[in-house]
Amino acid sequence: MTISLMAISILKGEYTISPLEAFKTALSLDRSNPDYTFIINTLRLPRTVVAYLVGVGLAISGTILQGLTRNSLADPSIVGIDAGASLAAVTFIVIFPSAPLFALPLSAFVGALSVALVIYLFAWSQGSSPLRFILIGIGLGAIAGALTSLMLTFGAIHDVTQALIWLTGSVSGRSWEYVWLLVLWLIVLVPLSLGLAVELDALNLGDDIARGLGSRVERQRGLLLLVSVALAAVSVAVAGTVSFVGLIAPHLGRQLVGPLHQGLIPTTAAIGGLIVVSADLLGRTLFAPIELPCGSIAAIVGAPYFLYLLIQNRKR
Repeated sequence: MTISLMAISILKGEYTISPLEAFKTALSLDRSNPDYTFIINTLRLPRTVVAYLVGVGLAISGTILQGLTRNSLADPSIVGIDAGASLAAVTFIVIFPSAPLFALPLSAFVGALSVALVIYLFAWSQGSSPLRFILIGIGLGAIAGALTSLMLTFGAIHDVTQALIWLTGSVSGRSWEYVWLLVLWLIVLVPLSLGLAVELDALNLGDDIARGLGSRVERQRGLLLLVSVALAAVSVAVAGTVSFVGLIAPHLGRQLVGPLHQGLIPTTAAIGGLIVVSADLLGRTLFAPIELPCGSIAAIVGAPYFLYLLIQNRKR
């Protein structure tokens, strides 16, 4: 299903290409048509891969956050981590518009980590509280959002325009440089998250039970939080704010494989990739030649789903 959807994303658009021509062009077996080469290898293929990898990062980040907080409504975009990354990235875009590409994820990581640490410190009271973590995160996210808007008023028109496009959540124009950037981060963070899956299962049972099982609770929670923040930060740095992916994907994953994170994390990663690729495909094709950012499509679907989850949790 993943390969099929990514193939459709590569084939479809304002200019439709046959599967055979796309296959030969992607493998450089036929370069007779320069238009095909440009559309497939420069525009659609890297964009589709970036969309999938961004979905993987956001989905795993949300899965870890929900496990840490023991709250099915936790998500990087809801608890303020995305807002911290966005604030740092927008500040970086406005102040250093000509900076190298690799510096943007680093700035987003610093912003996300700073917000996460502040949330963690304020949520601490003889141990960290999942409920306080979420509530404080929502408050800090609102503050970071306000500061982001303030930063936009000080930038040059061109830089502010770029930042606003980025804030909507889009993979349009993403090149192979962004693919390799994501790969370098994910090749470290995804195996690390899988390696900590058992610890996350223990923490999800509650601190007392986790300690009884031999887990060093605060150390493991801090490490898992760091992994979650890094995954969200690099995804936001590359694609902007794509909301609700980290909320929806873990719920769908649990319905397929259950709550144990060794199976849930890879399943959620695949679902998250599919969500962002689908959102980008719909954004490109629904009103072609006008494009909608994938972040807008994800929000249109994700917001009602979030309300549905709120109602379900209230009934419980």
